[in-house]
Amino acid sequence: MNFMDDIKEQLLKKEFEYDAVDADRGKMDRNASAIIGALENSGYEAYAVGGCVRDLLLAKAPHDWDITTSAKPEEIISVMGRNGWKTVDGAGRRFGTVIVVINHIAYEVTTFRNEFYGQDSHRPENITFSSTLKEDLSRRDFTVNALALGRDGVVYDYFDGIKDLGNKKLRTVGKAEERFREDALRLFRACRFIGQLDFMADKSLVRGMASAFDRVSGLSLERVREEVEKLLVSPFVARGLDLLVRTGLNECSCRIPRPFLLRPGLKESTCRIRENGRTEAVKILPELSHLVDLPQQKKFHKFDGWYHTLAVVNAAPPTLLLRWAALLHDVGKGMPGVRRIKDGKYTDYGHDLKGAEMAAEIFRRWRFPAAFAKRVVWLVENHMRYHYFANVPEANVEKWLRQLARGKQFSSSADMKEGIGELTALCNADIIGCGKGENATEGHSSFGKYMEELCQMMPVTTKDLRYDRRVIDALRPAVADGMANLLFRVQNGTLKNEEEALLDAAVRYRRRHNEDE
Repeated sequence: MNFMDDIKEQLLKKEFEYDAVDADRGKMDRNASAIIGALENSGYEAYAVGGCVRDLLLAKAPHDWDITTSAKPEEIISVMGRNGWKTVDGAGRRFGTVIVVINHIAYEVTTFRNEFYGQDSHRPENITFSSTLKEDLSRRDFTVNALALGRDGVVYDYFDGIKDLGNKKLRTVGKAEERFREDALRLFRACRFIGQLDFMADKSLVRGMASAFDRVSGLSLERVREEVEKLLVSPFVARGLDLLVRTGLNECSCRIPRPFLLRPGLKESTCRIRENGRTEAVKILPELSHLVDLPQQKKFHKFDGWYHTLAVVNAAPPTLLLRWAALLHDVGKGMPGVRRIKDGKYTDYGHDLKGAEMAAEIFRRWRFPAAFAKRVVWLVENHMRYHYFANVPEANVEKWLRQLARGKQFSSSADMKEGIGELTALCNADIIGCGKGENATEGHSSFGKYMEELCQMMPVTTKDLRYDRRVIDALRPAVADGMANLLFRVQNGTLKNEEEALLDAAVRYRRRHNEDE
């Protein structure tokens, strides 16, 4: 009997016997266990709760441990102090949360509570402390997160969360409409959990999502972006993205304070400033919707535009940069001026350029760092060019590389090499996303390695030139102009990037310069 079968068998008992020796079941964190024990020894109830319990039951290592307790914030602080542990009042008087720090690791300890929501789309308007564990668990978002684990190994499951774990189903605690309207961020959390856990969304959850779409406008861009980025790097990203787009959640708008200003020395997330309470609406990702059911040439693509995109994202390495590039690489397909029908076949010539334009707009309104946005846009813009050079033997690869070196896209040869590596990974994912196996990417991988080798010899700036002090001495006093000339010649292929060749060219340049004078 495997682990999940064991869980299902114990469903009716609503408990799960925890064996600290059983490695397959995992172990409760030692510090979390100590905190729970200290609270119990002081006469209070205390349990590990939420995602850490879920992950433990799924035989995964929890990233953090949250604890719920009958103790009030001041009582938590008192108990922790008696045990010599540092505490931070995490808005405890209002939200009931105290941060306990043991060995530089933070643990959130929160009093049993009820939440009451109002106009705010994410934060509760009022908090009251409750007296029972069941009341506390009933306020949580999804059944698989409404699980509590005692130090004795018993799992408390009042909403069939263990059954949903066994069936790999994501379901809300209570009515989906109510849970999502309470906190609209749960809409994006649902997509993220689908992507992280490889679960299916319960029909009731899907039906209930649209009822809260009007509440999305009250969410901050910062919180939405955080959830989308967590989804993008998840192992089953395609599932979560499909839920995001097919429900129409991607067509909603969130908000950002206007103007978007930063105080010197502070991070973006801590210092957004409102002007007279005004906010700017920010579209999420409506650009993706037209890809759903978008037909493509069967000769090259096994799937429609959206399923192809999902397959490419799934195949791309799980970095934020490459997952964004994969998501947007074909976003220009089907757009006016791009989609045509020639000889009864669909064509999308120029979709790479249109997609780059659309990607740039997305990153602008999402307030992405300029360097990150620039690289993703470049990947989208060049993925078709890469396919061409990788598949056409007579294509002038070195000419393309010289163009890249002069194009002001990269800061150094090493940076250009890195960019080519990322482009190779994207295009390999693109091949797999067409319904082909990994063996079909071997040619692209070899081409990518060849390009990376060329990058090492191709200077992007004068710092990449392989010269020694003799070159500088030979060019004096026209060092800046002379080095620029050497760089230009190397990039154009008329001069080798080698010490002696550069020295000879420097001497000749200075000699010509003297004659002109």
